Amino acid sequence: MAGYDQPPRRTGIPRDVLKWLQSLDLSFSPKNARRDFCNGYLVAEIFSWYYPGDFPMHSYDNGVSLPTKLGNWSQIERVLSKRDVSLPKELIDGTIHCKPGAAEILIQEMYTLLTNRQIKSVQEEETDFTDRNYQEKLPMVARSTASKAIKNNLRLSEVIAEPNISTNRQKARAIIHMHMQRRQTERVEDPKRFNVKPTLGELAIRVPPRVKQCQDANTEVPRQKSSTDASSGAKSRASAIRSKANVQFKEVAVKQKDRKSLLSMTSSASLI
Repeated sequence: MAGYDQPPRRTGIPRDVLKWLQSLDLSFSPKNARRDFCNGYLVAEIFSWYYPGDFPMHSYDNGVSLPTKLGNWSQIERVLSKRDVSLPKELIDGTIHCKPGAAEILIQEMYTLLTNRQIKSVQEEETDFTDRNYQEKLPMVARSTASKAIKNNLRLSEVIAEPNISTNRQKARAIIHMHMQRRQTERVEDPKRFNVKPTLGELAIRVPPRVKQCQDANTEVPRQKSSTDASSGAKSRASAIRSKANVQFKEVAVKQKDRKSLLSMTSSASLI
């Protein structure tokens, strides 16, 4: 891995926030925000400068075990709720489990909350607490597989803190879905590497239609007449002929035979 790009060493914390942290004279200077703020000890110490009576530091333990982290953060949330102050839950969970970018954003939220100053975030993109940005900087041969992506983005501490199988399964499915979307994007960007062959439609030669063919296609095609249309057309023509004034009709006289002669003829035929 010596030839590959390493994760960015920049903490992602603005200079004003770093000066603010140094001015608080903390028990130790934070060098790695993801590691130093995960157990909540420094967070409690920062709040103790503004609320000294609510955050006695002897109640907090500067340990690294998961029960220590959960205990410290539980006390912090309980005290802040009494003062109607709250920190985003997703930031707290991300900081506890050392998710990328969570601790940096949490420190900026605390700075805005305690100093009433607005800062311009140095986060270049929207943070989703995954290693997506780091994976995009690596060459394709060094990027993680689906199983490695689950291992990188689903911490063991998350599974221990939330032992519900359904919840962890949903998290794993979300990570796999994100990984598959990234792989599909890579196939589109570099089809030769993945030996993606063009389809028959892509190989077909696209010839634009001629102008005459386009005009013929735009013209309306005459509709075939049905039997109902034909009969209605014949009746309309006959009525039109009768309505003409110049048509003359000639009466034909027909001579009919007498009824008695017809009866005599039929009786003679029956005798024969």
